[in-house]
Amino acid sequence: MATVRVLTVANTSCLLSKTTSFLAKQGPYSTSLCFTRRRAPSSLSSSCRRSFACTAIYNPEVQIKEEGQPETLDYRVFFLDRVGQKVSPWHDIPLQVGNGLFNCVVEIPKESSAKMEVATDEPHTPIKQDTKKGKLRYYPYNINWNYGLLPQTWEDPSLANSEVEGAFGDNDPVDVVEIGESRRKIGEVLKVKPLAALAMIDEGELDWKIVAIALDDPKASLVNDIDDVEKHFPGTLTAIRDWFRDYKIPDGKPANKFGLGNKAANKDFALKVITETNESWAKLVKRSIPAGDLSLV
Repeated sequence: MATVRVLTVANTSCLLSKTTSFLAKQGPYSTSLCFTRRRAPSSLSSSCRRSFACTAIYNPEVQIKEEGQPETLDYRVFFLDRVGQKVSPWHDIPLQVGNGLFNCVVEIPKESSAKMEVATDEPHTPIKQDTKKGKLRYYPYNINWNYGLLPQTWEDPSLANSEVEGAFGDNDPVDVVEIGESRRKIGEVLKVKPLAALAMIDEGELDWKIVAIALDDPKASLVNDIDDVEKHFPGTLTAIRDWFRDYKIPDGKPANKFGLGNKAANKDFALKVITETNESWAKLVKRSIPAGDLSLV
């Protein structure tokens, strides 16, 4: 039996516009909402600004609808807007919430091992458990942080990153490692502060890991950049790198590699990654509209 959990993220009002020129009523999507900010930060390029137009800072109020039973092939976590229509956590939840904060959609709660992820190739891109050869996938050990994605970002597989050994994007939204103390829920939308970035190279593909902290964490006010992470969460950046480096080894695969000198980059670099991948997402959406399929990747 399906269940519905309501996550009230904020009460801020915003101009919501159904659009036929950006996220259109085409393909598998019965409706899509475009959330944009009329005044985009100057640090974002013009193509990035097109993805942001609100009269006020908008924070999504979404319902989470679970279909099927957890840890089965049929299990899906769908996102519903305030009128009960399915929306995409990847395409329809805005990236920015203002004041240097970003939305993060939790896929994997800390201290769990089921490999949950947004199904980018399914209508409405629900969260599901990843599979391999028809079997559910699990990490060999628990992940020690909340893990999720930045909506409205995309790592372009046709784009070679000259700063990271010319590696191409992995065709997914950008990943977030949230280091706060609370264990979050699948589908929870967090307001996070980016703090650092790790350039993981997974079988030749660039798979960014943005290290962030939720705004409501007790230590959030103490950490604003990479040096603060080392001070208030000593050893965490190394632990994150090592965890993602080694998690495939028990399955007989080689360790993942990391670019940027095998070290985490600072907040400014993380913001650069977010901006560039948001621009790539905007181009993806434009390219998808003629075919009427926003789940093509």
